[in-house]
Amino acid sequence: MSFCKVSKANIYYEIIGTGTPIVMLHGYSPDHQLMKGCMEPIFAEKEGCKRIYFDLPGMGKTTDYEKIHNSDEMLEAVVELIHTLIPNERYLLVGESYGGYLVRGMMRGNHEQILGAAFICPLIIPDKQARTVPPQSIVSADKAFLSSLTKQELEDFSSHLVVLDEYNCHRYTNEVLAGQENADVGFLEKIQKGYSFSFPVDEISFPKPCLFLLGKQDSMVGYKDAFAILDKYPRAAFTILDKAGHNLQIEQANLFNSLMHEWLDRVEEFRA
Repeated sequence: MSFCKVSKANIYYEIIGTGTPIVMLHGYSPDHQLMKGCMEPIFAEKEGCKRIYFDLPGMGKTTDYEKIHNSDEMLEAVVELIHTLIPNERYLLVGESYGGYLVRGMMRGNHEQILGAAFICPLIIPDKQARTVPPQSIVSADKAFLSSLTKQELEDFSSHLVVLDEYNCHRYTNEVLAGQENADVGFLEKIQKGYSFSFPVDEISFPKPCLFLLGKQDSMVGYKDAFAILDKYPRAAFTILDKAGHNLQIEQANLFNSLMHEWLDRVEEFRA
């Protein structure tokens, strides 16, 4: 097990492969398994990337994070981790949900080092009440499979997935729920009091290749709020997928893989 000591946390991380660093930031309450589960299949077919997975403070195996009180300090810990693991290197970022919010925060002060970014169901507006979100809905369901679930399992899957079948529920259990079991709930509730950055996060434009993947049925962060920041990303592909909620990377796995490959190709082309 590898840990990196930064000023306000001892961060658990894993590095796989060699080449251009690509840093993965998971969402709020799961751990690095969420990103590993959806990103590693992409690199089974693509070489030349050094994947850096880690557990955000308060989540997964990361420890000693008591001095972190808000998203500003969470961001500081992430930036320090990156500068420690890959000093003076240029890198790519992939952020899911809250991880996507942190990516936007990083762009403000690390513009030159960042080669491109991909956003998976990104958190755009931290204040839950201010978000534009559709109601939670089930788009399709495998009734035979659902009849085999316990009442608790059915409730949990139905409130987090919009396509209910064995494949999606299995991956959701292994990649999302497994990580959430290790979350420090008290700490995460404290951070939510300082969930918004203290600075305007979308002040500058980012002119390098980006990808926004949004779920049409995402009842957690929605998709409409992302339109407000699109002009800040002149080289972003912006994709809203049907049959996709806040776990788009699982529910639309084939499209997810194709669009990620296309983004990585655009990054290579841009660098050349």
